[in-house]
Amino acid sequence: MLYKFKSKATGDVIMLEPQGRQILEIIGKNPGPKGIVLASEMSAAIAALQAAVVQEEKEIEAASNAQQDTEAESAPTSGARGIRLKQRAVPVIDMFKRALAEEVDVVWGV
Repeated sequence: MLYKFKSKATGDVIMLEPQGRQILEIIGKNPGPKGIVLASEMSAAIAALQAAVVQEEKEIEAASNAQQDTEAESAPTSGARGIRLKQRAVPVIDMFKRALAEEVDVVWGV
């Protein structure tokens, strides 16, 4: 399943099911096949996503520091750590900010 977020303020944002579900759960929405984020809910949704991004970054930094402390000599790493929430959330945050500015809703599955 794909989540296709739509707004009159921006182009569509399309996400695979696991990532779309994660975004919806963070903002407190039921990750069903259809839904809406009202313009009046946009500020809270933006704040929730930004807080989740900050929290994930802190957790990654703490895990990295712990790993460095336990290794006497670390082997070079490739730097490939996967895609973080920050990278996935930025397009949605941008969409929500634009929708808030124009006072329009964001829908998915419609």
